[in-house]
Amino acid sequence: MTRRTTSSESQRPARRGARASQVGLESRTRAWLRHHRAMWLDSAQRLAKRPLSSLLTMLAIAIALVLPSGLWLALDSARLLDAELDESATVTVYLDTRLDERAAMDVAARLRDQTPVAGARLVTAAEGLAEFQQGVGLEDALASLEDNPLPAAVVVTPADTDPDSVRVLASNLEAVDGVDEARVDLAWLERLRRLAELGQRLALALAGLFGLGVLLVVGNTIRLAVESRRQEIEVVTLIGATHAFVRRPFLYSGAWYGLGGGVLAIVLLVLGGHWLSAPVTALAESYGAHFTLPRLGFGGSVLLCFCSTLLGWLGAWLAVGRHLADIKPR
Repeated sequence: MTRRTTSSESQRPARRGARASQVGLESRTRAWLRHHRAMWLDSAQRLAKRPLSSLLTMLAIAIALVLPSGLWLALDSARLLDAELDESATVTVYLDTRLDERAAMDVAARLRDQTPVAGARLVTAAEGLAEFQQGVGLEDALASLEDNPLPAAVVVTPADTDPDSVRVLASNLEAVDGVDEARVDLAWLERLRRLAELGQRLALALAGLFGLGVLLVVGNTIRLAVESRRQEIEVVTLIGATHAFVRRPFLYSGAWYGLGGGVLAIVLLVLGGHWLSAPVTALAESYGAHFTLPRLGFGGSVLLCFCSTLLGWLGAWLAVGRHLADIKPR
């Protein structure tokens, strides 16, 4: 029996299948930002629900960051000391004893024009004898001398304190007419440069090792978090969630761990600086010097927090990327 088609049914438009709706770029961007904001808050709330374990993880990260940061501050103070010693690096040029004071001034002017010379100060024979008398405390014995045995000298400050450059400069100064000898002690300067180079390499090595330690701490913590949420990950993966979607909350958790560890490291460095400032100042004053421990400052604190946050994010990314490959929906 055939079914008759009425006129009303024949006038109805034919039904079509499901139509795909295209989502605009602006809508997708807003959804992406909303999800990032939601994951950022959700990861912070999850850490706040476990304050003790979160604090211990951040404290482990802070301890790993304190030692290279403290060594960096020590190298910074060594660079300040190096700059002060560079200013004191001089070449003592002894003039011919037969030169009178006017001729000595002419030689000092010629030495001042040499390259690379930052400055030259003439010490006459009389001034040299007076300084020697004051230094050794033999005023009466030296005053009985008929002639001054000390020559005039010119204290030359080199513009370049590199040991090789200072040696070349000393050789050039000895070739000037009226100069008897140019003397410079470069042993302490070379030792200081070698120690500074050793400290820089040691700081880089420690920074790399403790940075790897931060990655391991954050990676192990995130691995446990991934395992605790395995069923949730399997469900969202089953309904079509991408790895980037699943990875996002764990990346924010790692960043929070890193940021908290950086802040705790700054607190530990500040407390340690206050604890050591008094004995360091007393030791410097006992040598007649003024020295204060360097501090991180605002720029150093921001840099430390940025590096710690980046390490936390990277550790979480490595851990999640490895374990997501093993989780498959069933």
